[in-house]
Amino acid sequence: MKSVRAGPTGIFFVYRVLLFFLALLALVLIAGTIYGSFLHGGSKTNTGTTVSQGERDGQDGQAQSFAGIGRLRISTAGPRPGTVILFVTFPYYPTDKAFSEELALRVRDFRAIITKYIGSFSPSELQKKSEESIKADLLGRFNAVLRLGKIGALFFSDFMILE
Repeated sequence: MKSVRAGPTGIFFVYRVLLFFLALLALVLIAGTIYGSFLHGGSKTNTGTTVSQGERDGQDGQAQSFAGIGRLRISTAGPRPGTVILFVTFPYYPTDKAFSEELALRVRDFRAIITKYIGSFSPSELQKKSEESIKADLLGRFNAVLRLGKIGALFFSDFMILE
């Protein structure tokens, strides 16, 4: 009986097959890169250039209203607690991608800040405070947690105190 040995010929065959697939993979990656480059009009990635302060502040685009916090229903403090219904918005520039992402990530923090602040007052105390002072206090607390930018102004679309 003859024994069959996988000698150097078998190893070279496996090596050539693997080399062929590696070359094919490289060709597909190169072709995909070239096709994607032509399809999207060239590379628009950040090449390490610095961004001007005007671009970072988003002043080259149109301001939009950030309403991601949503409508909140908050119980107030005191012997006869009430409910506050509040909808907070503020302007931001979506062209500042880093700050926009930070805002989206901080929605939970914003909601907690509002709930803690409003919930610490009784309904009568909230009625005595001006809307502008409440906005200023909340704005300061929001900006304290932000690292990549600051919010300029807050707006309340709904602000109702129910006793």
